[in-house]
Amino acid sequence: MAECLNCNTSFLGRADKKYCSDQCRSEAYNKKNSSSNSYIREVNAVLRKNRKILLELNPTGKNKVHKDMLLSRGYRFDYHTHTYTTKAGKVYYFCYEHGYLSLGNDFYALVIRDLDKQKT
Repeated sequence: MAECLNCNTSFLGRADKKYCSDQCRSEAYNKKNSSSNSYIREVNAVLRKNRKILLELNPTGKNKVHKDMLLSRGYRFDYHTHTYTTKAGKVYYFCYEHGYLSLGNDFYALVIRDLDKQKT
């Protein structure tokens, strides 16, 4: 007889069986991974919000905005998916396909990366 590692119920089964049921095995896995999963969910939520803000402020594909406009909508500059550095050394920060370049004096150029060009 063995004891379930999740609910401590005694059960019959193979000698190496650790859980009394699939439900207990699944619950134990979810408990073990919940902290890392919640962090990933939080980061993804911030990235989605940042992307939405950039999309709303840049409907035509190119726009110039002040930092206060981004911050007032809840934009978080410390979260982005990737960067792109030009040959001239300018650094674009992207949240998926939407990005920005600092122009100085708290102004930013908003851009949308053309994903079709990357596929070729």
